Amino acid sequence: MSPGYIKLLFAGTIFTSAFLLFLVQPLIAKQILPWFGGSAAVWSICMVFFQVVLLAGYAYSDAVTRRLSVKAQARLHVALLLLSLAFLPIVTSARWKPAGSEDPTLWILGLLLGTIGLPYFLLSTTGPLVQSWLSRTPWGAQVYRYFSLSNLASLASLLSYPVLIEPHSSLLRQAQGWSWAYAAFVLLCIGTTLYAARQGTATPTAGAAEAVPAPTAHAQAPGIADYLLWLGLPALGSWLLLAITNHITQNVAAIPFLWVLPLSVYLLTFVLCFESDRWYRRGFFLPATAVMLVLCAFGLQDSLGSDVKTALPLYVIGLFVLCMFFHGEMARMRPAPQYLTRFYLMLSLGGAIGGIAVGLVAPHVLPAYYELGLGLILSALAGAAVLRGRRLGWAGGMVVAACCAVFLALQVRSDSTGAREMTRNFYGSLATIDTRRDDPADNVRKLFHGSIKHGEQFLAPARRREPTTYYGASSGVGLAIAEAPQGPRRVGLIGLGAGTLAVYGRAGDVFRVYEINPQVFELADTEFTFLHDSPAQIERVLGDARLALEREEPQQFDVLAVDAFSGDSVPIHLITEEAMGVYLRHVKPDGVIAFHVTNRFLALAPVVAEIAKAQGLHAVLVHDEAEHNDALRRTDWVLVSRSAARLDRESIRSASVPVTPIEGLQAWTDDFNNLFGVLK
Repeated sequence: MSPGYIKLLFAGTIFTSAFLLFLVQPLIAKQILPWFGGSAAVWSICMVFFQVVLLAGYAYSDAVTRRLSVKAQARLHVALLLLSLAFLPIVTSARWKPAGSEDPTLWILGLLLGTIGLPYFLLSTTGPLVQSWLSRTPWGAQVYRYFSLSNLASLASLLSYPVLIEPHSSLLRQAQGWSWAYAAFVLLCIGTTLYAARQGTATPTAGAAEAVPAPTAHAQAPGIADYLLWLGLPALGSWLLLAITNHITQNVAAIPFLWVLPLSVYLLTFVLCFESDRWYRRGFFLPATAVMLVLCAFGLQDSLGSDVKTALPLYVIGLFVLCMFFHGEMARMRPAPQYLTRFYLMLSLGGAIGGIAVGLVAPHVLPAYYELGLGLILSALAGAAVLRGRRLGWAGGMVVAACCAVFLALQVRSDSTGAREMTRNFYGSLATIDTRRDDPADNVRKLFHGSIKHGEQFLAPARRREPTTYYGASSGVGLAIAEAPQGPRRVGLIGLGAGTLAVYGRAGDVFRVYEINPQVFELADTEFTFLHDSPAQIERVLGDARLALEREEPQQFDVLAVDAFSGDSVPIHLITEEAMGVYLRHVKPDGVIAFHVTNRFLALAPVVAEIAKAQGLHAVLVHDEAEHNDALRRTDWVLVSRSAARLDRESIRSASVPVTPIEGLQAWTDDFNNLFGVLK
């Protein structure tokens, strides 16, 4: 085989594995999102799983290259590749659907392990293992450029999914297509493995050894300090990736797909730093890192860090500069090829530690998103450690760390001063804040989930039962409840918030609330009085609403309000044809399903209209400017019913506006939906 074909074989195997590695992440996560409430935390747990399995793959690569001959490595790897085909196609089984009482973190991890565990593991082994074989060829001096190639493939995969793949194929077809591509990868990888086996006990050629320039790879055995930095620098890169993603999506702006931006920046820094030494220049990036650390830390407690126009570029540029520092210093310390797999193992272990710290530990030990401030402090300390041989550099790192610590302390003090309650769990952070106004009768208590307000209540006893924010009497849901038949009414609420809609409850009514986050129930009881003050009977169902409704007997609702689409992580499984079928089973023949579609970034009204049209239902969009009441906000609600007469009442008809169609939009199903296509 000619040298050109051999290099293409190695490069193709590495590129394909990295592309499939990142492509399966959104694909499998989207399959299981409906089972866990569509929460953004599902993505974080999936990312932790992928990092841990990646670590296992790197550990495998390091172990087999150290303990087995190349031929033994080949026999073992080919056997595992063939065994992994038993996992195909990668379609999640219904047996993994949760009942609602399970710990979502452990359940998701088990589900992923049982669905894609071995294929993902083998994809993760490909980079370091194939590169270790490559180092035994005459092109071994270029081995680290293949790591850059793998990250380029990951970046291409990440960007192609929402733009090229998701809009044009169903989830089932995506899973089947990925499975066929994985089967092709298995054949390609077996070819590479067999070629490596034919080399037998070959060692790196003299030409390869001589071709490794001194600044590119250190021939001496790495010391303890090297191992610690190989571990610490990627851990901080992973830490800041997740922490900045959490900060800008939860505290700055609930913009869909915003998480793609920091992940793309993170991967780009790997591509640049390991492609060649020309991209990372200490003379520029060291002072830039110090400046960005201080600015990012300052933004945590200032309006600079909460305004999307300043915060988004600040933290994206900050992540780029900081990851260029972490990964650039890693590239400077990359060892000779004989230590390659150990280098990648420590890099992966560090990434997993950073991901676990932010994705699993922080939600249980921190009351708010303080992990970013902690990560900035640790980054400054890491800079001091890297520059420990330079007095000025070490001292500068310590000064920057002290500045970051001061700004974090100010953030904590600001949060604790302004908030009555702060709590956090798998589903995100919640806070209640009292706002004082000139007239004490206008004082209100607000509930926030990240940067999204989920309700507010007047503190004055005389005004506690006034509807506020999105739930005024002139809003779509207010009109739907008002036009319900006389007598005792049954109202279903998907998404509790502060419990505002309970103000419409009358004696004899039943309001049945579906809420996935137990802490929302706790705050609605302890911080607000909507539920307590309502004359209606309040029934509570903890867990994902759709899963609960699928298990329940028909509830015969007069009105079912679906209020879960205000944030960046839209629970798509609540706005599909299959979901509509579930809702229809629980509403009366003339009942109304009210979808709250007020969203700054997504045009969801046409989605509901298309679903209604596909199922022969009637739908109207009620737009309420709420101009004459400062306690209310502008809202859009789409009302859906089997009964045209129910939606033709004067109060609803006069408030209705036409739904602006989206060209080419299809009714969403569980198998095919596309948020990218409804971005405003």
